Amino acid sequence: MSVVQPVFETLDDEIDQLANTLSRQIQKWAPEEGLTPTAVPGLELVRANSSLTNCIGSTVYDPSLCLIAQGSKRIWLGDREIDYGPLSCMVSAVHLPVLGKVTEASTERPYLGLKLAVDAQEVTDLVLELGEGLGEMEERACAETACGLGRVQAEKGLVEAMLRLVKLLDAPQDIHILAPLVRREIFYRALIGEIGLHMRKFAVADTQTHRISKVIAVLKDRFTEPLRVRELADMVNMSESSLFQSFRQVTRMSPVQFQKKLRLHEARRLMLAEGMEAATASFRVGYGSPSHFSREYSRLFGVPPRTDVSKLRGELPQTARA
Repeated sequence: MSVVQPVFETLDDEIDQLANTLSRQIQKWAPEEGLTPTAVPGLELVRANSSLTNCIGSTVYDPSLCLIAQGSKRIWLGDREIDYGPLSCMVSAVHLPVLGKVTEASTERPYLGLKLAVDAQEVTDLVLELGEGLGEMEERACAETACGLGRVQAEKGLVEAMLRLVKLLDAPQDIHILAPLVRREIFYRALIGEIGLHMRKFAVADTQTHRISKVIAVLKDRFTEPLRVRELADMVNMSESSLFQSFRQVTRMSPVQFQKKLRLHEARRLMLAEGMEAATASFRVGYGSPSHFSREYSRLFGVPPRTDVSKLRGELPQTARA
């Protein structure tokens, strides 16, 4: 397994104060555990009051920019393990099914973070406006730039902009005018910072990540259908072997593994939100055998479908992402 070791830096006084202020703002607007939507378009806040050492959650990350204000978390993307903590910034460039758990949180100091949905057009406009000013960033490519998930320690300017966005919740009358301006600053600071190479994947049409994002979009829409790798490869003008290699680089899993996780996530949603029986859900998402479905479900989520859904319905708060 590829492991991204934590590089949680000792925060200096100024950055530490920013982190504390951001934490207080998030805690005020996210009083309950879980993922909290806000009045700012695309902005969600996350909170967990306890360390979920033995509880691993599974979800699908949307294209987004995330920041932890307080606490820490571990996520697994295929064979890649990533630890991130206070003021860690993460970009998910494509839809990615991941496993994760909160590793540091308490009632006194809850895990707090935010998630900002990324609009590819906003990023594209900025890339075009910045032009050649972004060219030198290629020299700062990190070891796993090809992966669809990137993380760095957030820089001061980015944290300040994130804080201003959250503070708009205190002045709802300003949101419709100021939120787009602050979002633009956030994306600008992300583009010119250490996470910039990952941010650019939203905008550059002929990159490996952009091509794989098209394949992922098709898989998301047609995950109940048999997988046809040849058809997917033709769609993005790649050979089957190139598609397989690139897909694994971006998602850290094969197309078959990716499709399987999408199916299992959707089956979980159907059982939890619509009260569907496991056998019915398994057929709905493309499985021909309920017993095969149950084995793969248990392998991903750790317990059989009925046990998992019962737990999620009443025993544990939903663990949110960020």
